[in-house]
Amino acid sequence: MLGAALISALNGALTKILSQDISALEIVFFRNLIGIFLILYTLKHTAPKLTGGKIHLLFTRGLFGFMAMILFFYTITVIPLGEAIALNKTSPFFVTILAFFLLKEGLSSRVVFALLVGFLGTVLITKPFAMSFSYVHLLGILGGFFAAAAYTTIKKIKDIYDSRIIVLSFVSVGTLFPALLFLLAPYLHLPEYLRFLFPEFIVPVGMRIWLLIIVMAIISTLSQWLLTKAYSAKNLSVIGVISYTNIPFAIGFGAMLGDAFPDTLTFIGILLIVTGGVLVSKKSK
Repeated sequence: MLGAALISALNGALTKILSQDISALEIVFFRNLIGIFLILYTLKHTAPKLTGGKIHLLFTRGLFGFMAMILFFYTITVIPLGEAIALNKTSPFFVTILAFFLLKEGLSSRVVFALLVGFLGTVLITKPFAMSFSYVHLLGILGGFFAAAAYTTIKKIKDIYDSRIIVLSFVSVGTLFPALLFLLAPYLHLPEYLRFLFPEFIVPVGMRIWLLIIVMAIISTLSQWLLTKAYSAKNLSVIGVISYTNIPFAIGFGAMLGDAFPDTLTFIGILLIVTGGVLVSKKSK
């Protein structure tokens, strides 16, 4: 998870750099397209041992993962990297809420307190009563929700599917859906707030862009594999705590790319989200 956290932050930095030349959806498309070939190569080298059998859950994991990724990548292109990743890290709270409503899991007073702490942190980052709040912050939180749904699905299929097959489902759906959106784009006239999902497809030009895309695809696929392996482990409390290290990594990379250092409210909000997430992750101990 520590490796996945570092790579995730680096991946966000590369996304921010690439967004100067291509759309967020193109970044998702090329990153996943290359990832397909990488995963297929590993499967050819070493065949999967688990039998599988729940294709619908495999597809669902891919769909949720794609939605989480496009929303996450888009927010990175618009707001500071540290903020975008902090909003995405609301996913543990959504996992707890989904478990309560869908799986009928109980909520202890400590977990309720953790959810309130995390919610307060999100409020401080998004500043809903100030001019800095935007639709993009809402998309960042929604990305956290879809990430939570994807992680929950991983737990359901980890014992029947090889981790590489789970990642393959993610990169496959994450390639097919962007391709479909690109095909539909010329025929749709959408409001400004939805256009990021239907951009014009422009073939990247230049060795620098392609090199960044290839590097990003390789490390992102590695990150997804590490993430899948981590969330397949038994001690999720430790995994959840370590996953928050990608926030300081992201703040550091963002600062190197010219992002402003988080203001006081944003910094306090990030700390509260981390605190709430740690409390939530420890509920399984």
